[in-house]
Amino acid sequence: MARTLKRAAAFTALGRALLAGARGGPSLGARLAALPRMIRATARGEYDGGLRLALMTAAVAYVASPVDLVPELFLTVFGLVDDAVMVTWLAGSVLAETERFLEWEAGRASVIPGHVTP
Repeated sequence: MARTLKRAAAFTALGRALLAGARGGPSLGARLAALPRMIRATARGEYDGGLRLALMTAAVAYVASPVDLVPELFLTVFGLVDDAVMVTWLAGSVLAETERFLEWEAGRASVIPGHVTP
């Protein structure tokens, strides 16, 4: 019963995050469009999202990996549950990190290098 409530809460939080664009936050399209810019800025060392991007990449690799087929073959339901948990975590992480990146990017646009503004 407790696991069902935790999963329901996770999916509810994900649904709220997806609808945040309608309530004034960045839309899903803006967040997805920010992904390549976020990766470039991280690779250049301008943005501090390296560890989070590495964890998200590892989650994608785990879900897409053929090694992940072993639990699904032998443990059917539990093998699919671990994938659902990973995909839910990944979606939430992408939403949160792209929002953080968009805020960073907006703040960076207002900074003029070499000038101090009060």
